[in-house]
Amino acid sequence: MSDSTKVPAAQIRTMISPARYVQGKGAISRLGEFLAPIGSTPLLVSDDIVWGFVSHEVEKSLSSADLPTNRIVFNGVPSAKEVDRLSGLIQENGSDVIVALGGGSTIDAVKAAGHAAGIRWVTVPTVASTDAPASALSVIYSEDGVFEEYRFFPRNPDLVLVDTQLVANAPASFLAAGVGDALATWLEARATQRAFATTMAGGLPTLSGTALAKLSWDVLWENALPALDAVRDNLVTPAVERVVEANTLLSGLGFESGGLAAAHAIHNGLTAAPQTHGLAHGEKVNIGSLTQLVLEGAPSDEIRDFVEFTTRVGLPNTLTEIGLTVDDDEDLRRVAETASAPEDTIHNMPFEVSVDDVTSALKSIERLSRGIRERAGLPEPKWYKAEN
Repeated sequence: MSDSTKVPAAQIRTMISPARYVQGKGAISRLGEFLAPIGSTPLLVSDDIVWGFVSHEVEKSLSSADLPTNRIVFNGVPSAKEVDRLSGLIQENGSDVIVALGGGSTIDAVKAAGHAAGIRWVTVPTVASTDAPASALSVIYSEDGVFEEYRFFPRNPDLVLVDTQLVANAPASFLAAGVGDALATWLEARATQRAFATTMAGGLPTLSGTALAKLSWDVLWENALPALDAVRDNLVTPAVERVVEANTLLSGLGFESGGLAAAHAIHNGLTAAPQTHGLAHGEKVNIGSLTQLVLEGAPSDEIRDFVEFTTRVGLPNTLTEIGLTVDDDEDLRRVAETASAPEDTIHNMPFEVSVDDVTSALKSIERLSRGIRERAGLPEPKWYKAEN
């Protein structure tokens, strides 16, 4: 089919996914088994902290599969410079598959580097704090942590492997952040569906993508609180397994093939405010989700339930909790302008959204959430101060 006769993206529906997903307690001990069919000269990427607690099992697993252990250090930010550095190391080492061990930043850098070098890539998340592990895109930031661009790839990871004991051993705040990221999936997917907008997969949402986004939402409302209690004691329970799958796989499939809208665009906008740089991705996304509900004029009971639930999860839903105030006019305007950039996903909302609309909605959540929390007997927001 020639380019002139191709069906436009706006007229097709499509869904994409990783080639294989593996999850379970102790799963990292089988990394070599699942990695061997993908490549023979893997390049492992992790920071020193992650390598300190996975190295023994990884080395043992790769050795049993007759694979070499060649590991390099991730420098901390998925910037264009870091992607270029990793891509160069792939060429130097003659690697045929690159493996990310760690959180979303490591994973985004590794996916982009693997694509740039023309090899396959594998993600091994050690926390369930984002839905990055399963997707065919990376979020690229400046060296200072400001959002710059999405990079899209022609395929998803060949393997996503999640050891739920590693997730349970991490601070519960990581899992809570993943809940914040995943809760946005359904809110954005339903907005994208209403708008007949194009998804990150390059077409209209499929029924499957939208259904998985809704399933992620339902699983989290039922299981997030008991799962968080379990991981505070480093335990893997059925609730933990469900939340890890919702945060990682269901949300990953749901956002990519169901669609992104205002919540993640507002997250991107918040990266333009230095006060928020120490916050986790999912914490900023949660502010975006609540702001999207305000923009939509969502029913008051839906907003009330969302604020109460996310407060109990431990997610921010006020400006105070992300280091901003309603009087920070210049900062909030810059956030709104960045979120409303022509190429960002806020334009997948089923109505026009202006910079003024976003600024007003952001300012409104402070009094709104405080009132809901007070009436529910929930804690008052605490001021967040970013570490220098």
